[in-house]
Amino acid sequence: MAPDETTIQFFKALADANRLRVIGLLAHRPHSVEELTAVLELRPSTVSHHLSRLSAAGLVESEAQGHYHVYSLNAKAVHEHARVLSSHDELRELADVEGVEDPFDRKVLSTFLDKDGRISQFPVKRKKFESVLRYAIAQFEDDGPWDEAEVNRRLETLSDDTATLRRGFIDHGLMTRSRGGKEYRRV
Repeated sequence: MAPDETTIQFFKALADANRLRVIGLLAHRPHSVEELTAVLELRPSTVSHHLSRLSAAGLVESEAQGHYHVYSLNAKAVHEHARVLSSHDELRELADVEGVEDPFDRKVLSTFLDKDGRISQFPVKRKKFESVLRYAIAQFEDDGPWDEAEVNRRLETLSDDTATLRRGFIDHGLMTRSRGGKEYRRV
């Protein structure tokens, strides 16, 4: 499946030079917004914004001390992300769509499938649409033939628009349909 929201937030949180500097400073010791403002030479609102993004990703924690909030690094969260990123198998799972070997198809499917493996929309470009069709044709690994009702029943698990998938199978040479349209077969 596509990367989970936690991993995405982690990378987005670190995708800014100033936030990386904040993380570096907090790795040494906890700081207040005022201290970070002075060291980074940024406005307090800018520092607060960066701290908010880091907090949302779970990388920074705050604690009230008198009139100030003191921020510290959540080392446990950083170590957990590092563990995931250092594991070859877990890295592969970030991009893996179950059973799909081709990197282009995986990328396309991660864009056009929802978290449940259903098609969220059909690609306009032919090559990407063919990737979606290759994914969908896996619903027909038995011998067939199938009538249209059976084809629709299987495709409904992937999309409500079964007609687009059926036409795609025929147009792209993945299935044939008998002259009367009563039987579908895999090519």
